[in-house]
Amino acid sequence: MPSKEPPRRRVPGPARSGGSARSGSPARSGGAGRNRPAGRPPVRRPRAGAPAPQRIRLGSPRPRLRLVSLALTLVMLVFVVRLLQVQAVDASAYAAKAEKSRYLSHTIDAERGEITDRSGIALATSVDAYDITADPYMFTREFSKISDAPEKAAALLAPILGAETRTLVKRLRTPKSRYTVLAHRQTPQVWNQIKDLKSVLAQKASKEQQESEKAAAEDDGATGTASGTGVSVLAGVFQETSSKRVYPNGDLAAGILGYVNAAGHGAGGVESMLDKALAGEDGEVTYAQSGGRRVPTASSREKPAVPGSDIELTIDRDIQWAAQQAISEQVRASKADRGYVMVQNTRTGEVLAMANAPGFDPNDLSQADTAAMGNAALQDVYEPGSTSKVMSMAAVLEEKAATPDTHVVVPNRLHRGDRLFKDDIDHPTWYLTLNGVLAKSSNIGTILATGQLGRTQPEANKVLHAYLTKFGIGRPSGLNYPGETQGILAKPEDWSTSQQYTIPFGQGLSLNAMQAASVYSTIANGGVRIEPTLIRGTTGPDGRFTPAPAPRKTRVVSERTAKTVATMLESVVGNEEGTGTKARIPGYRVAGKTGTANRVDPDLGRYKGYTASFAGFAPADDPQITVYCAIQNPTKGSYFGGQICGPIYKKVMEFALKTLQVEPTGSKPASLPVTFKPGE
Repeated sequence: MPSKEPPRRRVPGPARSGGSARSGSPARSGGAGRNRPAGRPPVRRPRAGAPAPQRIRLGSPRPRLRLVSLALTLVMLVFVVRLLQVQAVDASAYAAKAEKSRYLSHTIDAERGEITDRSGIALATSVDAYDITADPYMFTREFSKISDAPEKAAALLAPILGAETRTLVKRLRTPKSRYTVLAHRQTPQVWNQIKDLKSVLAQKASKEQQESEKAAAEDDGATGTASGTGVSVLAGVFQETSSKRVYPNGDLAAGILGYVNAAGHGAGGVESMLDKALAGEDGEVTYAQSGGRRVPTASSREKPAVPGSDIELTIDRDIQWAAQQAISEQVRASKADRGYVMVQNTRTGEVLAMANAPGFDPNDLSQADTAAMGNAALQDVYEPGSTSKVMSMAAVLEEKAATPDTHVVVPNRLHRGDRLFKDDIDHPTWYLTLNGVLAKSSNIGTILATGQLGRTQPEANKVLHAYLTKFGIGRPSGLNYPGETQGILAKPEDWSTSQQYTIPFGQGLSLNAMQAASVYSTIANGGVRIEPTLIRGTTGPDGRFTPAPAPRKTRVVSERTAKTVATMLESVVGNEEGTGTKARIPGYRVAGKTGTANRVDPDLGRYKGYTASFAGFAPADDPQITVYCAIQNPTKGSYFGGQICGPIYKKVMEFALKTLQVEPTGSKPASLPVTFKPGE
């Protein structure tokens, strides 16, 4: 019997949109499946009487888009404005900055001019040298991989450059710099030492790098890394071509020449006096760089350097050598503080020699005594003593207050003012002529003679002061030498009671060695003073020689007076009673005068010790050369000028006469009386 199927449950189907209401027929199971697309989920319809669901309305995106667009527009506007400023408004400024960053400029040192003697022999010249430079970046840890690279490099360089280690470290640590100078004007030998050391260190660094890489590779190819840097600690040290000042003759004429400091500027003597002419004009080179190195293919600009002018001095190298040897030997023998010798052409005023002792070697200033580095012959000021009496005698003769034969009674002591005056030695009353007063160098006789220059002592003082001034005392000599003293000569109304009697014989006034020599050259030149000259001329970069301006001439006394004084000076040397017999030169007539003055100690500010001196010219009847010698504070042996300076005068004068080929005149000297008999 067939089984009965259970009755199917009638399930209402989903309502069709707007369809069920019109048809009124119930939905059948599966009806919806026939009318909806496959895979579309059934749409649930709200139950009858249920409230309608609320729809979510999305906000409009347009305000947001407008806000974002506005922001982007403002940002782009800022970029556009900045771009216009950089490319249009400030273009030149930024181009200049870029140019400055890309290009480096270095100074091209001008070649310093030579200083030569009158024959063209070099006394100071310049040779090739090197400036030792460095790139501080190459000593940083970032580049060298060494934390203390500046310290290690400085320790290696300091003994070679003769510099302090800490100074080099400071320069090698210059922040944000690719260039620094470690040392100026080093010799090629110094650079060769550095270059050889760089090569050794570079090979060592390379070897260590290779060994490190090999060890790392053998470490199973795992985590091994090379520890060597492969960079020499001196890799950042370089050189630039420069020049170095050298003095081929060592200490010869060092007092005249001076020296050049580390910056290449004259720091004394002629080097300083004519620094601008000698230095020339530096040039400049500008070139493109990358990483601190020059780009060889890029363009460059160069302003050539203009070499300095060569200076020709009036100095004769051979005479300078003879003078320097003579004074150095005597200063050592006398254990004196210092000494100087001047040699001058009486007819032209040209200085042929200017020697100082002790001296210094400008090639090695580290060993020089600072007290000897100047030119004492021009910078020392001292009381001349009896060599000054020649001016007093010239004044007396020019004013016709006396003649060489005038009798002068000289007592052992003379009371004047507040003092009792005496001569160098005790003596009975001397009966001297005016010529004898000069020959025997009598202080008392000189006081008595100059007292005749005026009706009163104040008048006599004014007359004597006028002559001293015309001879150049208390005034610049005319050399225009740096640091030269003009001496001390007070106005006559300011002379003290004792000064008005000591100044006539050389105490109470002060001068330098050039002024003292010039006094005797004035007498030798017929009474006309010619300003001394040290520069003969200059040769410019164009090779043209320009002679120095002619020196100024001033008549001091008449030619007749000058010749008379010259004859009287011959008695000092030629007469047996004279004080200058040690200055005699066989075959030549010599005129000269000794001097022994009380010396003011510069440290104590009072008289202590002596200044010994001798001055004169030859041939006496046809003068051509003046020689002056002075020695300060001799402490061993004699301190009299005739004894220790007379022989120096003789040596130097003999050498100068032979060097300049001055022949003896062959004439016999005039014989002037030195003494007279009482009652004559």
